[in-house]
Amino acid sequence: MRAEYSAGREVPAQGSVFAYGAAAGLLADRLFGDPRRGHPVAAFGRAAGAVERVLWRDHRGWGALHAVVCAGGTAGAAALVARGVRGRTAASVALTAAVTWTVLGGTSLGREARAVGGALAAGDVEVARERLPHLCGRDPGALDEGQIARAVVESVAENTSDAVVGALVWGALGGVPGLVAFRAVNTLDAMVGHRSPRLLRFGWASARLDDVAGWPGARLTAVLAAVAGGAPARALDAVRRDAGRHPSPNAGPVEAAFAGALGVRLGGTLAYGGRVEHRPVLNGGGRPVEVADIERAVRLSRRVGVLALGVCVGGRLLAGHLLGRRGR
Repeated sequence: MRAEYSAGREVPAQGSVFAYGAAAGLLADRLFGDPRRGHPVAAFGRAAGAVERVLWRDHRGWGALHAVVCAGGTAGAAALVARGVRGRTAASVALTAAVTWTVLGGTSLGREARAVGGALAAGDVEVARERLPHLCGRDPGALDEGQIARAVVESVAENTSDAVVGALVWGALGGVPGLVAFRAVNTLDAMVGHRSPRLLRFGWASARLDDVAGWPGARLTAVLAAVAGGAPARALDAVRRDAGRHPSPNAGPVEAAFAGALGVRLGGTLAYGGRVEHRPVLNGGGRPVEVADIERAVRLSRRVGVLALGVCVGGRLLAGHLLGRRGR
């Protein structure tokens, strides 16, 4: 494989770089999980926190500036690095692989979910409650076994989109800068996008930006969950009927698809930071979530990740081929 510089043939070469690099990055995530030390996402979080302390005002405009500085600056830096290795195929593939490994979180997601599931299977609800905050921000103190299991399955579903599929989609669309920008936006939403009194206005821009960035990945995740779950009609029916009732435009389709694919009922009452929410039930004809469904959800998530890689790589290569033909 060699780099091409003509206008008509540069895109197919870059498509091949993404294909090899994304596949290697997903494999690294499967083999090693997240980097143990010096994780770049953690470093970004610390930097974004420092910028927040300087820019914070109880105002949407200052929050938008925070999002632009943090996400835009990080994506811009990634674009400069990618430009620096462009034309050197091996270096470009290595960079794409390293960044893909960094931004994906599928293995860590499954590991944390299984840790909670293992504690529940052993009858140790207290340990499960202690582990649950590693997955989601719910108040675990008042949750029983079934509610904890439901929270884990919902978190696995939502984070399959956020931590795997969405990143691959934006990598296919924008290469290394797309991968980095998506993870930066998703991290900002987790940091400031929640509706606490202090962040209600400041975090508005980050939350809306995350909704936009997550839109394509969430829809692809829902479709692939239906395909990979063994009950496509039931999963798609749950998405059609229930997804729009969820307060999140992206979590709704994903959680509904997982609920239908697994044959379980998701949604209902939950608590975040002392605030109780009554969410609509997804796939109301399904049974309550059981502990064994955690492992089923993790396996479904892993299948969806592999399918997403295939779809994103295939789409990038096809787009490059079509653009290459137009440039001749």
